[in-house]
Amino acid sequence: MTINYYQNHAQRFFADTINVDMASLYAPFIAHLPPGARVLDAGCGSGRDARAFAEMGYQVEAFDASSEMVRLATQHSGLAVKQMTFSDVDATDRYDGIWCCASLLHVEAHALPQAMRTLAQALKPGGIWYVSFKYGEQEREKEGRHFSDFTESTLTALVNGLANVQVASMWTTQDKRPDRDETWLNALLRKV
Repeated sequence: MTINYYQNHAQRFFADTINVDMASLYAPFIAHLPPGARVLDAGCGSGRDARAFAEMGYQVEAFDASSEMVRLATQHSGLAVKQMTFSDVDATDRYDGIWCCASLLHVEAHALPQAMRTLAQALKPGGIWYVSFKYGEQEREKEGRHFSDFTESTLTALVNGLANVQVASMWTTQDKRPDRDETWLNALLRKV
């Protein structure tokens, strides 16, 4: 269902998100990355962030579940964006950083632990992982998309279920898009 939303609304979503200034969210993530780090943009949407990280000199790999978003992200980022889902990630200890900006929130709550274990396996020990969710404690459908919302306590509980991942920091922000009034929960996770 969520994939169908992005297939059918890819151009509008791209236009609505491509020019959002994400510098304040990049800063705490890249502060933990070594020069030339390998970064995975998991659920890359428009390719905005993948392109930004590539322009910063990182080795970026990116994927999205929607073929139409993959087409637009490839075009925008210049990267060979793959069409796949979180469950298709099969790397082990490959990435210095994983970026999940507003992507894991579309995974149903019952499937999130497995999706996160798969991503954690792909992260190198000591690696950093950014995640963001809409703030709340519900699982809901809105305009053809699924959302799993989290608070500090519910996200901490989810992360505590991962054997080798810890919360490094957690903070809330307001939506960066000028027409939105939503609170987001952001977290940096570290693989130990």
